[in-house]
Amino acid sequence: MDRKNDILVPMDVPEILKSTYIENYNRITKSTGRLMLFAGDQKVEHLNDDFYGSEIHIDDADPEHLFRIASLSKIGVFATQLGLIARYGMSYPNIPYLVKLNSKSNLVKTSQADPFSHLWLDVQRVIDFRNHTKLNILAVGYTLYLGSEFEAEMLHQAAQIIYDAHQHGLITVLWVYPRGKAVADEKDPHLIAGATGVAACLGSDFVKVNYPKQMNKDSKELFKEAVLAAGRTKVVCAGGSSTDVKSFLQRLHDQIFVSGASGNATGRNIHQKSLQDAIRMCNAIYAITVTGDNVEAAMEIYRSGG
Repeated sequence: MDRKNDILVPMDVPEILKSTYIENYNRITKSTGRLMLFAGDQKVEHLNDDFYGSEIHIDDADPEHLFRIASLSKIGVFATQLGLIARYGMSYPNIPYLVKLNSKSNLVKTSQADPFSHLWLDVQRVIDFRNHTKLNILAVGYTLYLGSEFEAEMLHQAAQIIYDAHQHGLITVLWVYPRGKAVADEKDPHLIAGATGVAACLGSDFVKVNYPKQMNKDSKELFKEAVLAAGRTKVVCAGGSSTDVKSFLQRLHDQIFVSGASGNATGRNIHQKSLQDAIRMCNAIYAITVTGDNVEAAMEIYRSGG
């Protein structure tokens, strides 16, 4: 790796594109090295379960809600599928985008078949789309299910994506989840550390994993193993299902400032709210993740809308 302006540039980034990689990295991390990723890919992953219901604000029923939030809030990058970007990007050209390259629904359960989320589009298609639309596409993402009987194919696809993305100066984020009939406990901290180590071996810039859980153990201490295992690949934590605001912000603060994570990837805890509440939530998450504020300061931002 070459060090440019305190950013470690992977050696698979061509010399001529190192400045592009650095610019993209600085843009999605706001020059802090910490990533606030607004996750908008769940319309495939969870179908409409996460977007319509008694506990979900009616604003979330419309896919454009995601784009309104991303355009009006403080975020690092907005992750969603290229099809949605193609449908709404002309109205939201200033959003920083991450294109999610694979997705699958939750209809087929592990008891039926081990998970396999196949590549939808290759990196070159994303580059072509970026070049003709001039949108701010800064990164690509891919979900990998370790422990699935199909993991070999997903590992192959992930490796190709990361190499190709770096060849174009794009940033990469892997979603890595141990899942399948071979996996007894998806939240096992040792297994999650193994997942972040795999992301490091694949050369990803960031890896998103679930927060570990173990009976009678402190999760923020357990999570340190995953951060260490990732080495120079930075770890961000999945936001999970909606919870109360202060508890979520406290957990986020602990993940970053106790465990050593480098950000978060949050979807439901943002977009299931009304537009104004979602904007306030984004700004509070951004305050902890990027600005480094404490929980009380972030709560004040949430309450005031600042």
